[in-house]
Amino acid sequence: MTTAETSAGSAADAAAVEGRITDEDIERARAQIGVPVNQRDEAWNKLPSADTISHFAFGCGDDNPLFHDPGYGAKTRWHGQIAPPTFPISTGVDQTPKFTDPERKKLFRGLFRGTGKYYAGVKWTWYQPVYAGRPVLCETYTLDVQVKESSFSGGRSVKETYRYLYVDANGIPIATRDESYISAERQGSKKSGKYSNIERQHWTAEELAEVDAVYDAEERRGVDPNWWEDVSVGDVLTPVMKGPLTVVDIISMHMGWGWGGYGVGPLKYARELRKRMPAFYVPDEYGVPDVVQRLHWDAARAQALGIPAPYDYGQMRAAWVSHLLTNWVGDDGWLAEMELQLRGFNYHGDTHKCTGVVSGKGSEPDEPVSIEVKATNQRGEDTTKGTAKVLLPSKQTGAVVLPTPNDELRRRGAQVVSRISGRVGEEMRRLHGE
Repeated sequence: MTTAETSAGSAADAAAVEGRITDEDIERARAQIGVPVNQRDEAWNKLPSADTISHFAFGCGDDNPLFHDPGYGAKTRWHGQIAPPTFPISTGVDQTPKFTDPERKKLFRGLFRGTGKYYAGVKWTWYQPVYAGRPVLCETYTLDVQVKESSFSGGRSVKETYRYLYVDANGIPIATRDESYISAERQGSKKSGKYSNIERQHWTAEELAEVDAVYDAEERRGVDPNWWEDVSVGDVLTPVMKGPLTVVDIISMHMGWGWGGYGVGPLKYARELRKRMPAFYVPDEYGVPDVVQRLHWDAARAQALGIPAPYDYGQMRAAWVSHLLTNWVGDDGWLAEMELQLRGFNYHGDTHKCTGVVSGKGSEPDEPVSIEVKATNQRGEDTTKGTAKVLLPSKQTGAVVLPTPNDELRRRGAQVVSRISGRVGEEMRRLHGE
């Protein structure tokens, strides 16, 4: 190794320790755009089943029988139990070959080490349901990279958007998930103190009674169709309540979701991950190495990073807002698109009241109904805001026609399944240097 290489390595290590974002990492992030990369962790649910679908819905606090009871589902237009909209985060077998050439391995190694990585938002598009017993395949790649100064951290930040393409065994798209994360310089987050004035909520019996009243008033259309003709701009969706958030809620989400691609596990699994990714582990106050992800349940870790309390996952909020929407569309409707931005943390002890209002409606039954959605905590802060598009059955034209993926997406889906075997898949890997 040359002196220059040694100096560069030392500088990179120092940046990682301090949690700084480097120009070299930004350049590598941009070079990853469009390149399929094998996920580091296997799908939690390699094959969707009645139980795994039900466990996921349970972890989201969604008791819709369409997601739990195969017998109930058999009597709907879906002819069986289907999965909640965001269930694909827990499945998707990735057949993308792992990189073997040194240049590709270097390109994808250790971006933005030591920084805080925060979920910023997601856009889901759905084309068909997930059924028990039917495999789901997945491809992941970077869709976009943006650099800006962070108002949260007081330093530089990078917003990366990753696309997850989920397809069936024939390569037909099931859904796309465009998920954005912001990597922020940790030193800045400690210095800025933006959230230092926030304290955990102390609940009174009267306040909890108000929360319970929203739970008790929840409505689910179910078998009663929500007809397109009966919907008007300005219609308000019946709210869905979540919280006050507890550690049990975090654990329950992990029961259905798994570890979200982080590769986290107990005991020997943890030891093996520590060998592969030592920077992912930071000693606690007793010197025990534990995952940086623990800021979702470890108050001391969160406070050390300038955050007043542990907080939820962005995937949880996406699931919660989709719960609001599937309640409203009923068994015969279809949630076609949902785009959310996260504008604040949802801390332990916070409630998350999901609400929506119809904001637009096309002139024809086959056109989607637009909905503005948000989720508001007990402090009156809209920590989640976004839009959705739903398809509703019509008294005039009948059942919902599911959306059709465009040719580009279908073509990419065909490449996903071709990687399993066959000469086409092998030839594509050769041409693209995989």
